[in-house]
Amino acid sequence: MIKFLDLKAINESYEPALSAAITSTVRSGWYLLGEQVKTFEQAYASYTGTKHCIAVANGLDALRLILRAHIELGQMAEGDEIIVPANTYIASVLAITDNKLKPVFVEPDINTYNINPFLIEEKITSKTKGIMPVHLYGQNAMHGEIERLAQKYKLKIIEDNAQAQGAYYNSQRTGAIGTSAGHSFYPGKNLGALGDAGAVTTHDDELAHVIRCIANYGSNQKYINTYQGLNSRLDELQAAALSVKLPRLDADNERRRQIAALYQEHINLHGLVLPSSTVAKGHVWHLYVVRHHRRDELQNYLTAGGVQTLIHYPIPPHKQQAYSEYNHLSFSITEQIHQEVLSLPISPVMTDTEVKQVADLVNKFK
Repeated sequence: MIKFLDLKAINESYEPALSAAITSTVRSGWYLLGEQVKTFEQAYASYTGTKHCIAVANGLDALRLILRAHIELGQMAEGDEIIVPANTYIASVLAITDNKLKPVFVEPDINTYNINPFLIEEKITSKTKGIMPVHLYGQNAMHGEIERLAQKYKLKIIEDNAQAQGAYYNSQRTGAIGTSAGHSFYPGKNLGALGDAGAVTTHDDELAHVIRCIANYGSNQKYINTYQGLNSRLDELQAAALSVKLPRLDADNERRRQIAALYQEHINLHGLVLPSSTVAKGHVWHLYVVRHHRRDELQNYLTAGGVQTLIHYPIPPHKQQAYSEYNHLSFSITEQIHQEVLSLPISPVMTDTEVKQVADLVNKFK
């Protein structure tokens, strides 16, 4: 079986440094708000090219905290609207509604699967306070039109960078483009921890200060609480693991690009839509997502042939039971995508032979 993602093999590729870092942290006796977190925050801020990195519990919390901080600063209020792609993982939307803000869905570009920047302006109202570009599947979603709209309407740009660590938009990395960005280090991400982990990056001093306070029970000084905060802190063990992995992230992303190129070269199944990327370093290929009108049959065929695949994602947020108030909405491009997409295996530890085996099997589908 060619696994979709062999996390055991990926983590073994960092040995013995990974085990040494974890052992050292355990033996230190300090497990929260210590030197490992500070070291990682500094390194990740430097990597993304941002002034601040606040390490938090997970990627959803990162987005929740950003929006909450804007509310505490008086820049947003209950009922305000955030533009978000209809084609995204539900976490993007959960962060908005958790803060009693309203998601306003915009269709994606069928070629990139990211938000269509030219459909945004028609959705902007007097209540719109932000745009949340989601760098889906690892591909930069930022666009000059989004920058223009943010400037014209004085909107915050909140990047959902859960899947695109290391990708570029022009000369900037994703995570440094907008007002702020939420990052996920879920184990399967390009930069993955050994459990849940996340971060916020921003250039904004005041925003960073408020986010750090809210994430620590609303406190910047022990037992003195400025906000009704949360407990959302990255632990020292996860920070230690991420610090071991971060220096290799660009090389791992480059290997993902090589695998994507091999798929592009060798897959030639009629009717299968391959993903596209227009900018060389604008995609870090967190996922390699193809489309086929007989997606479920193709997946079953590949499983029987020894290739594990996944579907990202079968049901869009506006059709989820959790958001029944939006179930009446129709976004035809989004719904087509969710009915047709299939993610093929891709990871830095895949061999060229395995990639070609997957491609050969795909090509034999009838």
